[in-house]
Amino acid sequence: MTNRWLRLLKHSRFDAADARRVLAPDALQRIEARVAASEARHSGEIRICVEAGLPLSYLRRNATPRERAVALFGKLRVWDTEHNNGVLVYLMVAEQVIEIVADRGLNRHVDSVGWQRIMAAMQSAFHGGQFEAGLNQAIDAIDALLREHFALAPGDVNPNELPNAPLMR
Repeated sequence: MTNRWLRLLKHSRFDAADARRVLAPDALQRIEARVAASEARHSGEIRICVEAGLPLSYLRRNATPRERAVALFGKLRVWDTEHNNGVLVYLMVAEQVIEIVADRGLNRHVDSVGWQRIMAAMQSAFHGGQFEAGLNQAIDAIDALLREHFALAPGDVNPNELPNAPLMR
């Protein structure tokens, strides 16, 4: 069997229930609250997406998790924030892959090494089965970057352009 078929079989074993097992309902609520608290301090938007596996159309063309994350970045309109400072944190359960996609406003200030550091810390937590802790670390690190470069002026309020609740697929 080719690697492509093995990958297809692996992904077919995962569904939305597997994504929900990674983060319990109370963990989702805590993550949503953490994103909301973060966004009260800057003009950026943080969007979390946990997906069980790649859709069949992605598997057929042997797409990477990065391609899926970039597609969701657009589909979820993370790119469409007023200050171009949205960030998508994407976790794919089937391959235990993490991707961070940031809009151009924030990417001007953060190099690939900075994003790799955040993803490495998340990966370490995830390998230990600590998915909530890994996402919290990422939210806190992204929050620090957004506060550094897009802090709200006194009296300003983040327009909260995107949902704060993690998207489970």
